[in-house]
Amino acid sequence: MNASLKSDWVARSLNSVWHPCTQMQHHETVPLVPVSHGRGAWLYDADGQRYLDAISSWWVNLFGHANPRINAALKEQLDLLEHAMLAGFTHEPVIALSEKLSALTGGVLGHCFYASDGASATEIALKMSFHYWRNSGRDSKREFVCLKGSYHGETVGALAVTDVAIFRDAYGPMLRQAHVVTSPDARQAQEGESAADVARRAAGDLEKLLQESSESIAAVIIEPLVQCAAGMAMYDPVYLKEVRALCDRFQVHLIADEIAVGCGRTGTFFACEQASVWPDFVCLSKGISGGYLPLSLVMTRDAIYRAFYHSDVTRGFLHSHSYTGNPLACRAALATLAIFDEDEVLRHNRERAAKISAALAPLVSHPKVKHFRNRGMMWAFDAVVDDPAKAATFSRRFFTQALQNELLLRPIGRTVYLMPPYILDDEEIDLLASRTLSVFNQVVEA
Repeated sequence: MNASLKSDWVARSLNSVWHPCTQMQHHETVPLVPVSHGRGAWLYDADGQRYLDAISSWWVNLFGHANPRINAALKEQLDLLEHAMLAGFTHEPVIALSEKLSALTGGVLGHCFYASDGASATEIALKMSFHYWRNSGRDSKREFVCLKGSYHGETVGALAVTDVAIFRDAYGPMLRQAHVVTSPDARQAQEGESAADVARRAAGDLEKLLQESSESIAAVIIEPLVQCAAGMAMYDPVYLKEVRALCDRFQVHLIADEIAVGCGRTGTFFACEQASVWPDFVCLSKGISGGYLPLSLVMTRDAIYRAFYHSDVTRGFLHSHSYTGNPLACRAALATLAIFDEDEVLRHNRERAAKISAALAPLVSHPKVKHFRNRGMMWAFDAVVDDPAKAATFSRRFFTQALQNELLLRPIGRTVYLMPPYILDDEEIDLLASRTLSVFNQVVEA
């Protein structure tokens, strides 16, 4: 594909497409990459230039682009059923997926409700919790609690439990106010404190709130182990244990937003497994379809499901999306789960993560790096940038420099993070680590 056609794609996109999470004027200086195709861990632009997809295309791609097994499953499904509404109908892919996911929780979370994106899953969980308490005769329980720095999506309900100013401030007048409690972010450790100490201190803040207001609180929503949009804030699993115990004690639901951290990202399929607890609701999206098709879902307990099971229509959960439980998306998810089983992905990821951590070792002691951290197949570190003007442009400058080094890396502020697909070989690991270091040096020294 020649350069003129590449430029044509860029110009046409900038003239007609409103790109997400983007100040469009920045594309006057920040390159827009016209992607032609993907293979494995790599994306290719219209000129054949390749980029190692080190953030899994916004954290969704688990087993590489154009994965042969997921491709085959989707091609087979295309000849059977592309879509049917799930109200009054059902189909084998959605049944099988629901059964397999429930089995992964040991049957604790036995019912799945489907949507297409993470924010919609958050909305569903919030509405289910609210409606459950109403159906149970406790109408006063209608408020929600989230963590400082939390992010749960950008629809109106999800924004109400999001505490990232750049996302929610413009829409504040539209939102219900949530209670915001201390984050267990291990970076907040004071001298002599461990990550577990920070987690227990944060749990103490939640306990005070619940002591005062539990009669009006429906649920606490958290991202287990890693608050992604807060700059990959990682914390000790003891926080999950403490919060589960507090929710039980004060009769408040626990919603686990595993949209980004589920599907093996933290080292276990569900992040909550690392604390040996199960929430009342789990939200999944992103990696559940292997990065192929829009799919999200909420898993919940039988006791919550039974509170809606009634002859009175108004007691039902009257929520719907046109593409709820889409057969193609569910089939992609089933193929994704099959790869987890057949390839022993979680075990191999532990070995792969150790290699990546070893390759990234030069960054741990880098004088311009602080808070280097890792959880499963997620890595992050914070850049030390003293010049405020350079700090403000760090992310864009890093992104641009990374593209010139065949890397797709998109920092959050001054936090550089890596969330690669689960297929990197030794050569790709070495390339990722060495070039991340090189790009970082170029940007912080500029």
